[in-house]
Amino acid sequence: MKIAFVGKGGSGKTTLSSLFIRHLAAAGAPVVAIDADINQHLAAALGLDEDEAAALPAMGERLRLIKDYLRGSNRRIPSAETMIKTTPPGEGSRLLRVRENNPVYDACARPVELDGSAVRLMVTGPFTDADLGVACYHSKTGAVELCLNHLLDGRDEYVVVDMTAGSDSFASGMFTRFDITFLVAEPTRKGVSVYRQYKEYARDFGVVLKVVGNKVQGQDDIDFLRAEVGDDLLVTVGHSDWVRSMEKGRPPRFEFLEDANRRSLRVLQVAADAMYEVRDWERYTRQMVHFHLRNATSWGNERTGADLAAQVDPGFVLREGLVAAV
Repeated sequence: MKIAFVGKGGSGKTTLSSLFIRHLAAAGAPVVAIDADINQHLAAALGLDEDEAAALPAMGERLRLIKDYLRGSNRRIPSAETMIKTTPPGEGSRLLRVRENNPVYDACARPVELDGSAVRLMVTGPFTDADLGVACYHSKTGAVELCLNHLLDGRDEYVVVDMTAGSDSFASGMFTRFDITFLVAEPTRKGVSVYRQYKEYARDFGVVLKVVGNKVQGQDDIDFLRAEVGDDLLVTVGHSDWVRSMEKGRPPRFEFLEDANRRSLRVLQVAADAMYEVRDWERYTRQMVHFHLRNATSWGNERTGADLAAQVDPGFVLREGLVAAV
């Protein structure tokens, strides 16, 4: 299942995404964790120190390798130079799977040990001083979008993406790449403002959006969130001494996370797992093509000097059971 965590800056989305990743790993599930936020904090939330986090390979710096591998023998994509972040797969494309080993994971993913289990961690890479004024952050997340476009994940497999804060996620079509999106909101007016933006933008694309109330201190906070977001409120999370210790760099074993917060994480997993039965691969592929054609017209054709609409394979639907290209 492909799962996104979104929310305004400071809402706690990175903390909650890291807790959810730990929860899945503790249950023995295969997990690919991706930090697609402009502020790269997921590695630290998963227990890496500053030097270890800084040494993680940036996906954005390995975009050529990613493109060359994914395009495979797809005749509609003659070169990596004509492949953009929204390019959809077709006949001959190589596809990614959660449990496999492949050159993309070899180059971009690193194992992170979590209380005896391990997850694969991938990061877009930080927005550096050299990028200021000359680059858009979404050029960094293009590698994530390409990988999601070529990903075949099955039941009880998880890809968890910590997205960039606020409504910036809508600068590309990546917000449609998930089975479910968890929006982390504090019980304040500012806390639910991103929810309103996200709900409005996602309305026409069938995005499944559920709100996780964070930093909730009592019934009044729950009542406030329920009044603001209605039935989209899935679960709430309160204060955690475990999280406080983790943020100080001294996390206890995950089994000692408070029972109430462990139950909340189980609610998130149940909600994510329920989406498996209603997956619509044809719509998923159709939306992928929709955003590719929009990007081709607005900037892609001019930048690459190619007609990128020709990359669309009209008979191809991304779905489980496809045979991997060699």
